[in-house]
Amino acid sequence: MVAYLGDRPPTYAAEPIALPAADPAGLGSLTPDTVLEGAQYGGYTLRAASVRGDSARFRGEARRDFLLTARFGTGPDALVLVVLAGGDRSAPGAAEAAAELCRSVAAAVGRSQERLSQDIRDGRREALRSGLQRLTDRGYGQLRARAAELGLPEDGYTAGLRGLLLPVDPGCRTRICFGAGAGGLFRLRDGQWRDLEEPGPASGDPAAFRFRASVARPGDTLLLCSGGLADPMREERPLSAELSARWADAPPPGLAAFLADTQLRLKGYADDRTAAAVWEA
Repeated sequence: MVAYLGDRPPTYAAEPIALPAADPAGLGSLTPDTVLEGAQYGGYTLRAASVRGDSARFRGEARRDFLLTARFGTGPDALVLVVLAGGDRSAPGAAEAAAELCRSVAAAVGRSQERLSQDIRDGRREALRSGLQRLTDRGYGQLRARAAELGLPEDGYTAGLRGLLLPVDPGCRTRICFGAGAGGLFRLRDGQWRDLEEPGPASGDPAAFRFRASVARPGDTLLLCSGGLADPMREERPLSAELSARWADAPPPGLAAFLADTQLRLKGYADDRTAAAVWEA
């Protein structure tokens, strides 16, 4: 079993130490250390996890990342949505902003499910891009308004967002990814990782809206993640190499194994980690 990657152990312990402080009048807002989710439709298998970072576990702080998975509609027209968000751990409203952003974007996707499903089937990528950008911008607009109500600066009540739309119809292999701010999208194909958000020479604001529509190939693995996992995926070769060794040419892991994979530890990376991965049959 791999205890950690790299030549030095991480600063913090591998397991939770302290619980966050609780308010007797606000127990409904308590956030669990870890959330797991999974599904299987048509030709793909979905695994998703959100886990409190080593630093938060040591300090008794709540998880600031948020993960939401939902199926909208029934039959072959249904869509599976995964949306995740992560905020700056130093910002006082990070956890609330991440949750609010995910819920507002998911609700908007759910209300537009029929149109989005038809656009995906018909390959209307520009319509998908503009529609998802509008609802993402609306979600961030709500965060800015809430920040003003709370007397917080805009960057004190925001989060990086990533969303993934998966048709239930096994005959449709189009995968739609979108978001803004910190986070990442990676694809494992033929044993090699590719950063699908790699900045190009004309890249603009890193917080600008991101959109990608692609047709999945058999054997692909798509990984969507918050900044807490995207950063080491981009900066630490041992992590991407270990995940490639575990996931390439192998069946999708169970929930517990996926959680262990996303928690591979490296010194210097102690933030919350939230990830969703899709294995194509």
